[in-house]
Amino acid sequence: MWHCKILLPKMTANEDKNFEQSIELLEEIGLLLVRGTEIPDVCRLVTGKEFKGSWWSNPAAHQIFGVNERLADHPDITLAKLISGKVTFVHRQLWPQLFILGTQRSDWQVSGLSAKAKQLLKTLDAKTTLVSTDLGPKPGDLVRELELKLLIHTDQVHTEKGAHAKVLETWETWAQRVGFKPKRSNTSAAQSFFEKRVEEINQRFGGRGRLPWQAK
Repeated sequence: MWHCKILLPKMTANEDKNFEQSIELLEEIGLLLVRGTEIPDVCRLVTGKEFKGSWWSNPAAHQIFGVNERLADHPDITLAKLISGKVTFVHRQLWPQLFILGTQRSDWQVSGLSAKAKQLLKTLDAKTTLVSTDLGPKPGDLVRELELKLLIHTDQVHTEKGAHAKVLETWETWAQRVGFKPKRSNTSAAQSFFEKRVEEINQRFGGRGRLPWQAK
């Protein structure tokens, strides 16, 4: 039910080029924002420039949407609110470290969580998968609270009724679904890995990306 995808029109040559550029950059640096100036993002790759306001109002919105959808559907890419609290494409090469961060329940993740967010996390741990439309009215803030701490994996989907929804998964359930086999490591090593990678990206692209445990 919740894995149904949007059928997009066939890509034009220009759209195909934008998609290939995005994939190549992801394979090289491992991380790419949907939209933002902190590190490279799809919007600037497609348009070649920065712009203010929602990308939905940009003349290239159709191309941006198409690239985003195909990146999200790619078997070597997943999404997480990893960089500066924004939706980030994460390449498979970084999944081992991402999985470790998502499953360790470190102090920076659990301290400060609201009581309702803790209860939602407890419920997800028991059920392993939840759909936002089944969580009562306006669950977005609670879901976002857990996403920003990397405590859950989420996907934007269309339900059988045609509504937009989010599927919440434990990281273990996500790994099993996508056929990813986690490797043994520790939280400190995973954090250090991402810190080094983001620092390299920031220096190379003049960025200011930060990780969830780093101060704003």
